[in-house]
Amino acid sequence: MKTIIALFLSIQLPFLLTAQVSDLKALKIIEEIDKNMFSKTQIVTSEMIVYGKRKKRIIRSRSYSMGKENNFTEYLFPEREKGTKMLKLNERLWIYSPTTDRTIQLSGHLLRQSVMGSDLSYEDMMEEKRLSEVYVAKIIQEENYNESPVWVMELVSKVEGLAYHKRVLWVDKNKFVPLKENLYAKSGTLLKTTTFSDIRKINKRWFPMKMNYKDVLKDGKGTDFIILDVSFNSKIPEGYFSKNILKK
Repeated sequence: MKTIIALFLSIQLPFLLTAQVSDLKALKIIEEIDKNMFSKTQIVTSEMIVYGKRKKRIIRSRSYSMGKENNFTEYLFPEREKGTKMLKLNERLWIYSPTTDRTIQLSGHLLRQSVMGSDLSYEDMMEEKRLSEVYVAKIIQEENYNESPVWVMELVSKVEGLAYHKRVLWVDKNKFVPLKENLYAKSGTLLKTTTFSDIRKINKRWFPMKMNYKDVLKDGKGTDFIILDVSFNSKIPEGYFSKNILKK
């Protein structure tokens, strides 16, 4: 029996050690992604381009984020959307409409609704968790994508309640930024794809200034999200993360 156990260990141990090293490397990679993509605070001015069958809509907004829990967004353009505000505090989301002068809280299945006709849902906007905290990662392949060497990584949820149970990322080996992402339901169904481009070095971090989100259940070419200006670790007044800000 001892001989059989020793033989089993001699065969399996190298594979187990290789898997552990691979998992550790994958964890280090997504931690580097988190360093690039997250900061203590962010102030972002952006345009969301929603492509319809005949024409496109451009919606401009400014967002203020503090940590992973707090986000305040005010829409600036066009006139129809101007003054609309969204406030996220922890896991709660409120929307203020100047047209009706009403504030409503979204929860449950309502978070899966489209944001202003885009390929983004309110659930997408709520999910600002660090990858290393909520996913177990492994490297499944190495290849080139758009002339850049990448790791192809599979991330599987290790916590309940995430919008996407699994993600497959194409991660730039030199910049530690995702260039492409596929998002899956727990059933294994592909739900959305994201492509990241116009990657710039800002304050010693690499950051994508353009994202295209595509709901695979919809027709069309998706929704472009273009960052016009971004500021990391700038001071944000605490009053921006209070329900009082919605009607100011």
